[in-house]
Amino acid sequence: MSTLQKYSSETAPGVMTPPAVPPRLPALAYAVADAFRAPETTARLPPRVAELLRAQDRAAERLIIYVQLSLAAALAFLYILAPRPEDAPMTMLAPVPIALFVYTLFALVRLAMSRGGATPGWFVIPSIVADMCLLLGLIWSFHMQYGEPPAFSLKVPSILYLFVFIALRALRFDHRYVLAAGLTAACGWAVLTTFAVMDSPAGAVTHNFAAYITGNRILIGAEVDKIVAILLVTLVLTIGARRAQQTLLTAVREEAAGREIRRFLSQGVAEQISKAEELIEAGHAAEREAAIMMIDIRGFTPFSTTVAPTEVVRMLTSFHARIVPIVQANQGVVDKFLGDGVMVTFGAVAPSQTAAADALRALDSILEEARAWQNSLTELGLKTPLHVNAAVASGTVVFATLGDATRLEYTVIGEAVNLAAKLEKHNKAEKTLALFPLATLMQATAQGYVPFHHPVSRNAAAVAGVTDPIDLCGYPA
Repeated sequence: MSTLQKYSSETAPGVMTPPAVPPRLPALAYAVADAFRAPETTARLPPRVAELLRAQDRAAERLIIYVQLSLAAALAFLYILAPRPEDAPMTMLAPVPIALFVYTLFALVRLAMSRGGATPGWFVIPSIVADMCLLLGLIWSFHMQYGEPPAFSLKVPSILYLFVFIALRALRFDHRYVLAAGLTAACGWAVLTTFAVMDSPAGAVTHNFAAYITGNRILIGAEVDKIVAILLVTLVLTIGARRAQQTLLTAVREEAAGREIRRFLSQGVAEQISKAEELIEAGHAAEREAAIMMIDIRGFTPFSTTVAPTEVVRMLTSFHARIVPIVQANQGVVDKFLGDGVMVTFGAVAPSQTAAADALRALDSILEEARAWQNSLTELGLKTPLHVNAAVASGTVVFATLGDATRLEYTVIGEAVNLAAKLEKHNKAEKTLALFPLATLMQATAQGYVPFHHPVSRNAAAVAGVTDPIDLCGYPA
């Protein structure tokens, strides 16, 4: 049964539908088709991703210009110092120095333009054409320079620099420029071959390969081979540049997404995730000697019922903006923002020999900063008083990954966590700003901690939820 009969028999009489799945093309055909597809425009990308791509594009364009300047300098150096054949004239007005000078000047103009941003496409394409025309013009000048027939220029080894110029465009993550360079080179060599044939005396074109190799004769097949080689190299580099472009786009998207996601994670936790050598799974746990700090804002509930929600958020944001830098400066990690509270860990995410000392140093600085923050609220006309209370406890904790395969979270589990939470609430009973066990103070002192202010003692304090009385230290309200 033919394909037409097959589709006709499976549909209504006289109606033929196309196949649901197009016939599969060879992988190379897909790659070639993809190479000629226009790159994804930045207009369809999120602004932050588009800006990252533009930055990469500007850097790539400057890299190409620097390579071009280096290439021009290297060629000039070789032209001046390299031993020369006896029949090779050397003068600063020869075609090679002139071409190098114009090439360098053009590269410097492009470098100046790139300083103000990405070089526009309308300038890049003409610059590619100009580069190729300059090189092809230099190649064509050789037969005149040496007084030989035009066929002489077609054998000059400088044709190899056409491949260098094409490859240079692969440094920029836009395959269209590679394609433009390759097509310009191929068309240019075809034009050069045509000029050589037209400008040569009768009998210059030969079908004898030996005659072509040993004399100033033109073998059309050999020139076609060169054009085919240029096109093949262009195709390979275009496909490679296209794949690199897609990889860059994916990487930039992931980098932008990673940056945004890391803002929702504690700095230490983000580093743990990014540096993990194995897949992170639920149930991973590590036992650490750590210190836990709990911070809470007293009077927050009455305050939140008297002002607009946006004002509540602005107040909390201003508070967090003051204390988070203090936490980070003392090697702490914000574990959670608990509404008007904050849970901070020291030595839990990464092992530390000074966790207790770091926690109490951070506590002292946070209490000082909290006073300044409270004054700023008063100056804004806030009638409801707000006070910052805190507590610190140290001990053995477990830094663990909880959740399932679709949702994971790092958290800290242990008696020190529970005790810190209970001590923070116990501030109200003791009328203190902050509390911490005497054992934590002694441990911190052994680690080099020196209090900003002399803490008061609360011996054998009965803390709700704690079975035995505990010796505490704290700062009075």
